[in-house]
Amino acid sequence: MKRVLLRSGKSPYDAVPVEEALHRDVFATNSGNLIFSDAAHKILQTPHTEVVSNGIRTDIAAASRINEEYDAFVVPLANAFRPSFEPQLKRLTRLIERLRIPVVVLGVGAQTGLSYNPARLKPLEPSVRAFVSAVLDRSASIGVRGEFTEQYLKDMGFRDVEVIGCPSLFLYGKDLTVDRRVPALTADSRIAVNGSHSAVQKQGMGKIIERAHARYPHLRYIGQNLSDARQLHWRDLSDPNASLTAMPTHPDHPMYREDKVRVYIDPVTWIDDLRTFDFSFGSRIHGNIAALLAGTPATVLCGDSRTLELCRYFEIPHRRIDQLSGDTDPARLYEEADFGALTGNHAQRFERFTGFLDRNGLENTFTHGDSGAAFDQRIRSLEFPPGIRPWNDTGIDALGARLGWLNSRVVELSADNTRLKRELARTRTGAQAAAVAPKTASVYRKARRVVGRPLRRALQGGRP
Repeated sequence: MKRVLLRSGKSPYDAVPVEEALHRDVFATNSGNLIFSDAAHKILQTPHTEVVSNGIRTDIAAASRINEEYDAFVVPLANAFRPSFEPQLKRLTRLIERLRIPVVVLGVGAQTGLSYNPARLKPLEPSVRAFVSAVLDRSASIGVRGEFTEQYLKDMGFRDVEVIGCPSLFLYGKDLTVDRRVPALTADSRIAVNGSHSAVQKQGMGKIIERAHARYPHLRYIGQNLSDARQLHWRDLSDPNASLTAMPTHPDHPMYREDKVRVYIDPVTWIDDLRTFDFSFGSRIHGNIAALLAGTPATVLCGDSRTLELCRYFEIPHRRIDQLSGDTDPARLYEEADFGALTGNHAQRFERFTGFLDRNGLENTFTHGDSGAAFDQRIRSLEFPPGIRPWNDTGIDALGARLGWLNSRVVELSADNTRLKRELARTRTGAQAAAVAPKTASVYRKARRVVGRPLRRALQGGRP
């Protein structure tokens, strides 16, 4: 049995209660991460391969253990080549440099503007170069999201670069079906919308959401950030993102008060819910990929290179957000969307993806296993929490559940505090003993130096 360590926030089989999921941040600040990490887990799990989540931790000290216990380290990444991710990228590089096993990167991307100008990434180049070099020392090639990242790395001199897109769209292998369930969108249509904080604040997404909310009574906003989830479940406004009241996840927003907002902890519930919608649109790439996996038509409003290059590669219907007005109507986007190339060329892209896995020594469930049947069966046997809803309920049940979890955390923290105090006391006692011992030894050595030689002479002189 081959064992693969997968960089992911949690195992797909780990059904975590909402409070615990938010406390642990199981999706590394963005639930979209679980869309592609769960897909990678399913794809790589075969009768001969066990896949283990690393809990997103980059534990450099664990390198020796990883070398001993695993046969490969697989790293699905999104827009990792960006300034704000540089500290994590450096730490990941230090871990990889200590590994002797193969390291395979699935779908990493560079992030810049819609013009594909890499100038803002210039200060990041040494860190990117070190990371890619470390990976290519341990793999046949590196998988990137699209055309921009491919050129970005090739301009640095790297040649073993393959465009493979993102594992997320290969959740069902070579099969991808997107159906228009209605001829046109009307006021009765169920529409999902999504958007990043930057798109809402700086790129006009806020106005688009506002107009759509006024026109479509069944509009639902789906957030992805950890701060979004905490605002919904706890009404927690401590994060800097909470200053943006135009986000539907903010308690002051009308969609919050109308219970028209969700954040999902698990891809399975996210995708299942989107099966009931007629259309999805917005600036979140994985929010719309979740819809496409559900068979629901979607259009991405691209605001940067990371979304644009992925849409171009997969031929996902998309529009540049800088070319839209605040009055953009989802009905028009739905009318203009063409899914023929997305679905028609999907099998070819899937073959390219599995070829990349083959060249890097990784089996996949669709070629070497049961096409994910065991994975899907196990997922369906588990009970995952539903999407997080706005906390508008003032009833005792809603309050009691939250207070119960907080009380359990207080008990756990009290126990941890007691244990740490004991360990600190033992450490102090040991430190005091260690501090005394050298002084005693030092006095003894000094005394021996002072009296040792005369004493030996005296003893020698007194011999018969």
